[in-house]
Amino acid sequence: MEQPQTATAYGTQSRDTYSPIRWAELACEALMAKFEPEQLPPDRFHYHQGVFLSGMEKCWRETGKPEYLDYIKRWVDSQVREDGSIRKINLEELDDIQPGVLLFNLYEQTGDERYKKALDALVPLIKTWKTNPSGGLWHKDYCPNQMWLDSLYMGGPIAVQYGRTFGDDAYFDLMAHQALLMAEHTTDPVTGLMYHGWDETRTAAWADPKTGLASEFWGRAIGWYPVALLEMFEHMPADHRDKAKLTPILQNLLVALTKYQDAATGRWYQVVDKTDRPDNWLENSCTALNVHAIAKAVRMGCLDAKYMANAWRGYQGVIDTLTFDEQDRVVIGGICIGTGIGDYAHYIARPTSANDLHGAGAFILMCVEMSRHRA
Repeated sequence: MEQPQTATAYGTQSRDTYSPIRWAELACEALMAKFEPEQLPPDRFHYHQGVFLSGMEKCWRETGKPEYLDYIKRWVDSQVREDGSIRKINLEELDDIQPGVLLFNLYEQTGDERYKKALDALVPLIKTWKTNPSGGLWHKDYCPNQMWLDSLYMGGPIAVQYGRTFGDDAYFDLMAHQALLMAEHTTDPVTGLMYHGWDETRTAAWADPKTGLASEFWGRAIGWYPVALLEMFEHMPADHRDKAKLTPILQNLLVALTKYQDAATGRWYQVVDKTDRPDNWLENSCTALNVHAIAKAVRMGCLDAKYMANAWRGYQGVIDTLTFDEQDRVVIGGICIGTGIGDYAHYIARPTSANDLHGAGAFILMCVEMSRHRA
């Protein structure tokens, strides 16, 4: 595994004095220094930029720093043309729908119709998306009938927010159905954790021939699910018929996750339940997503406040891994690169990266949420 860089004196001295929101700002600033917004990789409308800039948007809401909003707008404007069409996008992957969540705030702030036009072109695609026999959205066109936990984050929040903003209740029902299907078919009754994916037709190479399930509990996939569900709750009607079913699902998953939190570091493993395997490793992006979800669920009244102790341990565990580069910019390491569904060896062999966009995005989401709580 990669070794952490040696922290500079500045970083070592400052680590324990920074507030959660200051860590979020430092992460935003590190990525802003690394990339002009137009250069954020990959060169298309994609969730890597979407999750990072979603975190930055939440940081902007807390700090009011105009440079954050300007940075987000510059990236979006480099992708969305004046007529609302998107310069480069793969419309057969839910991953490329997700960045559309950035358009709501830009439309609200500027009134520029290009952002609404882009939303009107993007979001209705979800209603006609290919589905498995039970109505579950395919994660990608080349993954027929496969439902991935990741998909709820890619399609859920944007669809539900669109439904609330523009008065189309059908999106509430559609995405609640996706969340319920995932929970019904991927939740393991023994651990309470959720498998990475489910193929109803049992034809995927990774699918169990009897259940259609993936074989492992991958950390970041599990993290996406409650983060997405809580975003959806913010926009769904409080009395929506499925919220009463989804709330205990959220609670049970988060409580189950606390049982696999590493006692020594507060972090979670790449393969969540295999905590005793010597080749398994602690991963920062899933830890950040779990901390964000636990803390947000407590704040929204969906989880007992006693679980904030788990959130603070996880938060501190990530903070303890941070280093600073020679320019005194924060370095967030231990982030699994993007990955498909596979077996244990597949997940364990995945490379790690530092300051990649979805890892930084998860970190910023965590820090902004933790800034709303007191230690």
